[in-house]
Parts: sequence; structure tokens; C-alpha cells
Amino acid sequence: MIRAELDAAGIDDPRLRDAYRCCRKINAAHGRTFFLATRLLAPDQRPPVHALYGFARHADDILDEFNPDLDTTTRAQRLHHLSERFFAGGDYRDDPVLAAVRHTAQRYNIALTLFADFLTSMRMDLTVTDYPTRAALNNYMRGSAEAIGLQLLPILGTVGPADEAAPYAAALGRAFQLTNFLRDVDEDLMRQRVYLPADELAAYGVDRDVLMWCHTHRRTDNRVRRALAAQHEITRDVYRFAIGGIALLAPRSRPCVATAATLYSEILDCIEDSDFAVFGRRATVGTARRLRVAATGLIQSWRLRRPGSDRPQRGAA
Repeated sequence: MIRAELDAAGIDDPRLRDAYRCCRKINAAHGRTFFLATRLLAPDQRPPVHALYGFARHADDILDEFNPDLDTTTRAQRLHHLSERFFAGGDYRDDPVLAAVRHTAQRYNIALTLFADFLTSMRMDLTVTDYPTRAALNNYMRGSAEAIGLQLLPILGTVGPADEAAPYAAALGRAFQLTNFLRDVDEDLMRQRVYLPADELAAYGVDRDVLMWCHTHRRTDNRVRRALAAQHEITRDVYRFAIGGIALLAPRSRPCVATAATLYSEILDCIEDSDFAVFGRRATVGTARRLRVAATGLIQSWRLRRPGSDRPQRGAA
């Protein structure tokens, strides 16, 4: 299957084919829901999407890989080295992820400023552990989530000017990350991080100490439950806005994005159904449900890719 995808994408160079294969393996191993959604893309779209995922995962591993021998200084040096190499260009013979993502960025004319924004937010994770306001959190997400949505846009293609679809693509990336923040409150506390606006938590009498009490006792305090419910509704509002932009995407890309939005938003359902018991458990959408949603999207995707369907040129924006 991977050979057919690379052929469809017109990737002929043997080294580049190996590089894209590496990114696909990373996506399959670490991003189950995202990888499942990529199966709904046209074959030629999948390799570049895997390359973007591989790069994001590469940076994330530098920050969050559990290794007591890696202190903040060492992680900062590795992230700086990754950034320098990415922007310097080259053939990246020793780094297949960089080879694939730079090839993707060039081929689809993805602005390098989006990668700069992403790496800026990754550097924030080295030292920033709390966000005092929604504006501060949004500033972080501009690079960590919205930039990725915008990186994907040239690959997905649009039916009109890309600028019209861009706010929705950015919002969907933000919605996905806000979902992760709610799901992973407990896990993030173990890394000494809180990705929820402190002033909004304080309105319910919640601070880091209260969250740590919940983490230690593996239960959700009533104040925290109310605060998380408020964050949950804010995230729902972002989804409501973001899904309005799916119709602006190229038809062949819509089933993939709609499926990803459905599955990620259902993580919110799981959190709510558990009465916000996010300490000691991780909300997930069951495999059977994920496969049912994906099957519906796959049928739609096949119909849209039949001969005679309206298919934009690669990288159309």
C-alpha cells in the first residue's frame, strides 16, 4: 500500500521514498486516530501528511520523552539543533524525517514561517508551565496547533481562496489541542504543566494545588469538575466554528477532516460522560466506534475519488 501511495504522489527518489516510509511508520505507531483519518485521504495526499506528523512528533519527543538523563538544557540544545538543521536545508541523509518534511514544504509551497511558529511554541514548553489567561494560551496554540492546521491546508486543497479556509483550519487545530488538554490534565501535571487558563480556573476556586490534590487522590474535586465543564463548553464552541470550514476544502479531503473532527469531538463526549473523571483514566473513543466512523468516511471518500469526480490539482489552494 505504501508503494502505491508514493507512486501516486510522484515520489520516485529511493532515499525520499524511504524517508516518507519512516514518517508513515511514526504516524501509525503514535497517532492512531490521526493515522486512521489519513486512510480517508487520496493516496497522493497521505505521504506529505505523514511527513508533517513525523516532524511534529520528532519535536514533541525531544520535549517529552521520559529520560531522567535529559535535563532542560539538553532538550533545549536538541530542539535548537533540529531548528537549525530544518531551516538550513540540505539532503538530510542521516535524518529521514527532515528529508521528508522539507520536501513536502517545498513541493506544496508551505510557508516556512509556519514551522518557525511551531518551533517557537515547542521552545515555550521547555520553560513555561502555566498560562495566566486565555490570550496567553492562544499565543502558545498559535504555533503548536493552529500552525499545523495551516500547514495541512495546501495538501488538502480548497475550492476557493485558501485565505478563506485558513481561519477554519487554524480553529480545527486549536479544537483538537484543547481536547487533548482536557483529556491529558493528569498526564500534563506529571510534567509540571497546566494547559488551562489560570484566571478561568480561579473563577471556580481552582489552582495548581487543587489540581495536584485531584492528581494525588485520583478523583475530581467538585470545583475542578465545574471548571472543566466550562472549558469543555469553550472547546465545543471552537468545534462549532471550525466544522463550518469543511465545505471550503477540496471535496476529496472533506471525509478525512470530517472524520477526524467527529472522532476528536467524541473524546469530549467521553470526558463529559465520565463526569470529568480525568484523573487516573484517559478518555478514549472505542475501537469499534472509530472503525464505524471511519468506514462511513471511507465510503464517502471512494465515491468522491471515482473517475469523473471533481479533483483539484495537487497542492491546489
